[in-house]
Amino acid sequence: MQVHQGFRALGTHGGGGCCVQDRERRGVGLAPHCQRLQQEVCGEPQPHGLLQRAAPAGVWGGALPAETQYANPAFENVMGYQTGELLGAASLEKKVDLLAAIQPCTKLSKEWQGVYYSKNKNGDSVQQNVKIIPVLGQGGKIRHYVSIVRLCNSISKTDKMAEYVQADGRGRRESAAGRHRDRRKSSVDLKVPCSRSSEVSTQRRHSSLARIHSMTIEAPITKVINLIIAAQESSPAWVTEALDQVLETLRAAELYSPQFEAKDDDPHASDLVGGLVSDGLRRLSGNEYVLAAKNFHQGTTSSLHDVPPKAAEAMENEDCWDFNIFELEAATTKRPLVFLGLKIFARFGICEFLGCSEPTLRAWLETIEAHYHQSNPYHNSTHAADVLHATAYFLGKERIKQTLDPSDEAAALIAAVVHDVDHPGRTNSFLCNADSPLALLYNDTAVLESHHAALAFQLTVGDMRCNIFRNMQRSEYRTLRQSIIDMVLATEMTKHFEHVNKFVNSITKPLAALEEDSEDTEGGQEAVTTMLRAPENRMLIKRMLIKCADVANPCRPREQCVEWAARISEEYFSQTDEEKQQDLPVVMPVFDRNTCSIPKSQVSFIDYFISGMFDAWDAFADLPEVMLHLDNNFKYWKGLDELRQRGLRPPPEVVL
Repeated sequence: MQVHQGFRALGTHGGGGCCVQDRERRGVGLAPHCQRLQQEVCGEPQPHGLLQRAAPAGVWGGALPAETQYANPAFENVMGYQTGELLGAASLEKKVDLLAAIQPCTKLSKEWQGVYYSKNKNGDSVQQNVKIIPVLGQGGKIRHYVSIVRLCNSISKTDKMAEYVQADGRGRRESAAGRHRDRRKSSVDLKVPCSRSSEVSTQRRHSSLARIHSMTIEAPITKVINLIIAAQESSPAWVTEALDQVLETLRAAELYSPQFEAKDDDPHASDLVGGLVSDGLRRLSGNEYVLAAKNFHQGTTSSLHDVPPKAAEAMENEDCWDFNIFELEAATTKRPLVFLGLKIFARFGICEFLGCSEPTLRAWLETIEAHYHQSNPYHNSTHAADVLHATAYFLGKERIKQTLDPSDEAAALIAAVVHDVDHPGRTNSFLCNADSPLALLYNDTAVLESHHAALAFQLTVGDMRCNIFRNMQRSEYRTLRQSIIDMVLATEMTKHFEHVNKFVNSITKPLAALEEDSEDTEGGQEAVTTMLRAPENRMLIKRMLIKCADVANPCRPREQCVEWAARISEEYFSQTDEEKQQDLPVVMPVFDRNTCSIPKSQVSFIDYFISGMFDAWDAFADLPEVMLHLDNNFKYWKGLDELRQRGLRPPPEVVL
């Protein structure tokens, strides 16, 4: 057996090891070469080590066994074999679950590493750590596979060292500096005395860790933590302590949520953070906020061609970013959602995807729009239509079209329509402080977002006349439903920074690195597409899409941006008025209609919530027009603030 390109010998002591790469050897036996590599780099054969080789159609296809090329004495001793007895043996068993895990990697010429259980000579099950490496020959073809096997012990580091000394007849002792080694020929007990309770606690901890390590399916963060724990085993004390702090951070529940604090000199930002991001304010008993009763009024159902001429004219440029939703609002007597929904859903072929008729879709849009509160200055059906338009615009961008499939598009458009249905014009914090029925129902967690999603499906599936999902297969419906719910819940502001950070670290940065390396090659573009179309990444993209669509007001043309600022300010003013009347905590004190500076509030909102998110979204989707409006609007609000203006417009003599 020959050693071909890139063979690697892996050490196993203490969870770490040595690695020799890119050694070209021709005509050298694999087992002697492996021994020499280990001796050159590590000073001695590694404990509990086994090296195997299999042909490409061997272990993976079940046709050929894996032939053992090297096994050190410690491994043979623990497994119950005599010296040299394993050489040439086919000891890697064929396990269906193991083969299923290995094949996706080996087909792509990638390494695979994991844990499985094998039987020793006596038939007892022994946990082993296996690393399988494809060895390439000329032309990049896989010539054979090498598997490196070592035992996994659920005991402490000192216990492993003692077992190694006892089994192998020699051991290594590191000095305090970790630089000098001393060989011993006799068995030495290296265990540190400890109390019985401490031993039990340690054994229980290592037993739990062993179970975690034996899992064949792990979350990515678990794999990272396990790698760090393994690295700690052979690291100096100061490195181990530093890695302990890293582990403590990684194990936090809110991994991507920053410990965010607004500047002390910016009360507007503090109030925005407190009102939109914080969800844990003090509760006052005896005060209850009841959602306004909705007089549901069902209109007559007609076809798409029955759109009023003024509405049709207002929607002529609905595929452009500068589309004016307020013109459509006026042309439809505050019913823009039905007409814009019909046109956008038709453009994306949603009826065909859902298998529903146009009258059913229209009945559904009318039902949803009827449950938006037109009395709300901001959270009404015009806002829903505006978010629907932004969602459709983003879906039309080239990169997003290449990444998402028809199911994703349908989920995004439906989520945009329903994302604020039955919004009471009050924030989650207000509802929690008032002990509202919704806050009690949803345990003060994502109160409104949970209500929007739940009510949307109740209204849809509860009436066959407007059930747009009734002709879908159950499995397709369940997938679509989960996607819609996930997107609606993503609009909750308490998770804002978490969603943005996940998108940046999982999409933006890796994508930039891939594109830099690909240099427009076909293989590079394929790698980009594969990365973006992974289900978990498509989910992050959809969340970011609806989040940006939901708060795109500062990115709209100037007059629309100003109108939206006036509407949201009025809604916050109304909430502050009610909080004072009912003796509730005032969530956002700066939104007092008598003292508030709207320009300051807009500058703070853009600074803390919008700029970073849209920078990341623009880097992904390429939105020059959107970003130009954002830049101009920020300068507009900043200019008003510098003029000490508290209103929406500059003085007549000033042009911004």
